[in-house]
Amino acid sequence: MIQPDAVAKPPTRSSAVRNPFVVAGNAVFVLLMLIAIGGYFGLRQFTSPGPLTEAKTVYVPKGSGRDEIADSLERQGVIDSATIFTTGALMLGHSNLKAGEYAFKPGASMYDVMNILVDGKVIQHSITIPEGLTSQMIIDRLNQDDLLTGDAPPVPPEGALLPDTYKYERGTTRSAMVRKMQEEQKALVDQIWKQRAPNLPLKSPAEMVTLASIVEKETGQADERPHVASVFINRLQKNMRLQSDPTVIYGMVGGKGKLDRALTSADLSQPTRFNTYTITGLPPSPIANPGKAAMQAVATPLATKDLYFVADGTGGHAFASTLDEHNKNVAKWRQFQQQGGNAAAAPSQPAPAPVPDDAAPAPAPAPAEAPAAKPPAKPCKKGSKACKQQTEAEAPPPAAAPSTPPAADIPLPAPPAASASPNPSAPPPAETLAAPNDPAQAAKPKKGGFDDPVANTDHDPLLDKTFDLNSPQSVQ
Repeated sequence: MIQPDAVAKPPTRSSAVRNPFVVAGNAVFVLLMLIAIGGYFGLRQFTSPGPLTEAKTVYVPKGSGRDEIADSLERQGVIDSATIFTTGALMLGHSNLKAGEYAFKPGASMYDVMNILVDGKVIQHSITIPEGLTSQMIIDRLNQDDLLTGDAPPVPPEGALLPDTYKYERGTTRSAMVRKMQEEQKALVDQIWKQRAPNLPLKSPAEMVTLASIVEKETGQADERPHVASVFINRLQKNMRLQSDPTVIYGMVGGKGKLDRALTSADLSQPTRFNTYTITGLPPSPIANPGKAAMQAVATPLATKDLYFVADGTGGHAFASTLDEHNKNVAKWRQFQQQGGNAAAAPSQPAPAPVPDDAAPAPAPAPAEAPAAKPPAKPCKKGSKACKQQTEAEAPPPAAAPSTPPAADIPLPAPPAASASPNPSAPPPAETLAAPNDPAQAAKPKKGGFDDPVANTDHDPLLDKTFDLNSPQSVQ
């Protein structure tokens, strides 16, 4: 009987191969190979251009974790894979990703996105606070900014906030913005006060800020501020009232800042704590928040003897050291206004301004040559009808009545009451100009001077304006 050949037994495995350490090592090797291969492709994806085709802004709320941020970036199409993003960040030792608002460029890789979040390169927004706003107006602006958060603090005192352009991140609180404005104002005021000119009639930094707020409201031209400041400094040194219209406005409306009608002579004589027509010296506090330039102008004013200024038709002012010179400047301004703001009548105006629609029509031009004289009429019999008609025909036409001036936009002073006089036929005495600081005139605006509202005119264009404390240039 034929028997099959015996099959050889397979060789037994070496005991070294069956060693658990060898088995584990092989597994680790395979795993490392897989990791290396995956890492290679993952690294390529981590550093390759991302999916964004256009710039994108992403807001990362405070308290967001790494995985939550990665998932949000993937959902918004900033990165391809949240897993690769978090793995790469961990392998590079960047586990802390900062919250904030970020702008990512088109094609930004996951590596670029990670670096932006690690460095906290958030978007910087800005808010501009113009010079001359009241504190209430500044708080209103902060409340209108949707990128700021939280409730605004109580309205700070006037002059406590520094007008400037401020950078901030989305989510910054309104209280933090106000605190920053106050800190920068205090630092700047201390610096300017240390650099002030000697012998100023100002006792404290607070008084400097108060006068600077008046200068800020009186002129919108930067190069005029030191000159305007010198006028008020000179008046303080002579114990003259400042007589500044913006202080009248603030005394009437306070932080609201806007008077929606023309200022009148009655307003100037209405006593308030801020009305520098009725009080001596500075108001009790600022009337707005002045900027750096206005405070510097007050701390180092122009060296002049000027005590008066009036608008010159160019957006600036004409200055004078005497009342007579000032009255001449006022007359020029009134002439300028009466001629419709035409620069041809005012040498200081560089360009003509449009004439208002209600301006008086120009007189008709004189004829080129006089008409020929008529031959003398034949003599007529005195008392006859023909002679009477001839006399009427030759009589000159009656003179035209003078045109009525436009109605005044401000109340005019009532005519003085007739007083008993030994000589009734004698004319009334001419009105004399009061001294600039005459105590007898302390309670009312004086005529013909710096604060003259209605002197020698039925319509004073200097008071035909509306003030808006929202901008030093918005006086119309």
